[in-house]
Amino acid sequence: MPHDAAAYSAPELDVSQWFNTGDTPTLAALRGQVVLLHAFQMLCPACVRLATPQAQQAHEQFGRQGLAVLGLHTVFEHHEAMQPVSLVAYIHENHLSFPIGVDRPDGQHGLPLTMRAYGMQGTPTLLLIDRQGRLRQHVFGHVPDLALGAAIGSLLAEALPST
Repeated sequence: MPHDAAAYSAPELDVSQWFNTGDTPTLAALRGQVVLLHAFQMLCPACVRLATPQAQQAHEQFGRQGLAVLGLHTVFEHHEAMQPVSLVAYIHENHLSFPIGVDRPDGQHGLPLTMRAYGMQGTPTLLLIDRQGRLRQHVFGHVPDLALGAAIGSLLAEALPST
């Protein structure tokens, strides 16, 4: 997996609306789990074809082993076409069952706030956050399944430090 992030505390998510969850997931509340954050746009071909199905597969394969998968719909173009009502249909049609948040817009059709906080270049972007809340991987583009599985396995194998 390219772009091994220097381990630093991952910024909190700035989300305007959540789907597929009854609560409001936060990175602070997920401390102790490994977090895969999948930033996507529903009109991004690589997101639709590769990254979103991969996130669903990671959720199904590793969700009971300590991996929390979160989707982040981060709209930085085609704003009128990618409204929440369209996202609901996208989630349903693609059988996505992990929590998906809408990245809070900046109010001026610029980069959404979480996308900006992480310095994302576009979509898809995959972020892996360790059990201590540190950003460990930050990858723009598709990550091969084997590489992602190995990275997740390594992070799941790390123990929490004793307190």
